[in-house]
Amino acid sequence: MRYVKLGQTGLDVSPIAIGAMSYGDPARGHPAWSLGEADSRPLIRHALDAGINFFDTANMYSEGSSEEILGRALKDFAPRDDMVIATKLRYAMRPGPNGKGLSRKAILSEIDHSLRRLGTEYVDLYQIHRLDPETPLVETLEALHDVVQAGKVRYLGASSMRSWEFGKALQLQRQHGWSRFVSMQHHHNLLAREEEREMLPLCLDAGVGTLVWSPLARGRLARPWNTATARSASDPYADRLYTRQTAESDRAIVEAVGAVAQARGVSQAQIALAWLRHQPAVVAPLLGASSTAQIDDAVASLAIVLSDEELAQLETPYTPRHDFQGVTDEAMLQRLMAGRAGVRRDG
Repeated sequence: MRYVKLGQTGLDVSPIAIGAMSYGDPARGHPAWSLGEADSRPLIRHALDAGINFFDTANMYSEGSSEEILGRALKDFAPRDDMVIATKLRYAMRPGPNGKGLSRKAILSEIDHSLRRLGTEYVDLYQIHRLDPETPLVETLEALHDVVQAGKVRYLGASSMRSWEFGKALQLQRQHGWSRFVSMQHHHNLLAREEEREMLPLCLDAGVGTLVWSPLARGRLARPWNTATARSASDPYADRLYTRQTAESDRAIVEAVGAVAQARGVSQAQIALAWLRHQPAVVAPLLGASSTAQIDDAVASLAIVLSDEELAQLETPYTPRHDFQGVTDEAMLQRLMAGRAGVRRDG
């Protein structure tokens, strides 16, 4: 395994990260396709044996059991100092006031809960799981800086937001001398390339590394068109990400991935993941592996260098589309104007 730096930090991470959303107790608020502890542990061990040292989870995944499963496995299988553990916060962890969000109270509480569940004294990368429109941005950023200063967190990361919002956050951190975001976790794959317009150039300019969620487009890029899996049959969120309006373009892209894969004698997943490695600022895809074969595919993709002709074959069918939420800017503004009075200003 050849390790890479996370953005402009000195942190060495594997160019593949294991996304632990797939691991969690199905009885604790997780989808039916999730894997319990007995099925998750061999996959985590296999990833470690392959040289992967980067694992990403979130407090909300299966109501905390993803963190628990990941923490116990890593403690049993590898020295803590060799691992890079990332987690996230923002979504509701309990009912009632202050049970969610990015307020100072929430951040200082949730980092301690995550550390307890993970069984570790610190998190390597602590990420905000989207923005919190109900909390002033400066409050969030200062509290995040404080958990770094307290030694509970090594680095800070952000996730899917608009590029102007991320630019504002980076400027506020610079202005106040607060610990800065070193990573952006966003939606990016051959079927979803809108982040190439503004977010990727911003990250390149700011020295921020990007981590890619749904690198295989919920599996669409890893299998022939119109085939289904247990997850795709019960994943309504995918219908928001990949809509009927782009079905013709998506099909052409999936077929192009299949053609390149067949010509090389490799899997479609290897080609789709190899394409991401050609994109600037991309540090690692987050692989939600549910089998050892999927981990092996991802590792094998690291050896693939696509030609200019193959890149053109894969990229040419793409057509512009809505952002990752399937919402236009105009619709978002209308919703803000109609649904909320008194938008806060952050200074």
